[in-house]
Amino acid sequence: MDWGLRNRLSRIIVPDTGRSVMLAVDHGYFLGPTSRLEVPRKTIMPLAPYADSIMLTRGVLRSSIDPSICNSVVLRVSGGTSIVGEDLSNEGIITSVEDALRLNASGIALSIFVGSKHERQTLLALSELVNEGTKHGMPVLAVTAVGKELGKKDSRYMALACRIAAEIGANIVKTYYCDDFDKVVESCPVPIVVAGGTKVSEKDALELTYNSIKSGAAGVDMGRNIWQSDHPIPMIKAVRKIVHEDAKPKEAYELFKKLAKEK
Repeated sequence: MDWGLRNRLSRIIVPDTGRSVMLAVDHGYFLGPTSRLEVPRKTIMPLAPYADSIMLTRGVLRSSIDPSICNSVVLRVSGGTSIVGEDLSNEGIITSVEDALRLNASGIALSIFVGSKHERQTLLALSELVNEGTKHGMPVLAVTAVGKELGKKDSRYMALACRIAAEIGANIVKTYYCDDFDKVVESCPVPIVVAGGTKVSEKDALELTYNSIKSGAAGVDMGRNIWQSDHPIPMIKAVRKIVHEDAKPKEAYELFKKLAKEK
């Protein structure tokens, strides 16, 4: 692994802790103006100082993010479908590695749909991206997408999808927490970050964060459970408390309530 790629990875996963709090704000690429992400700048900029990296599209990066931010950026480079279409798995690469370099990204991300009718094309897209990323020293994050047609969110499926992503060459894998998640982590030879998933209570989201870290995850890539909270800044601070300081869920939730009350 060359120096440039290792340097970019160190901007995503903090070397001091070996962990990361990623802020996922790429939902609009298939959902459009999602609730509380209607105006990206208003949602993202107040949270940016507390995230280790921000996952978003090039359009939102160019239009809505202050270039002076110190965060690393992971660019969503797959797409081509929408929530109103027939098949979300029918994705392709929509952003070049050259554009990611132009935007000073620290990593690039795409979804793979293991078990879908478009499994092969998304896995080949991952392979192509890894080839190009390696050539330019750009880390690749593979997102193991899930859906009704892709089976259950169980450890067997997650381990399969994560291992395939790692075997193809992904440097980081983003997946979903499930029972026996430690087995998923153990069988994946690259770092795993856990998706926040659908909106739940702050207490439950902090439990999810803690369980993920306890099971060996390198961090979380959380979106709606932060910026759809009524108190997003206290929430991301509480998530950081768990990820980087090994706080227990109760301690993190007490911090969240304290900060929310002060606001």
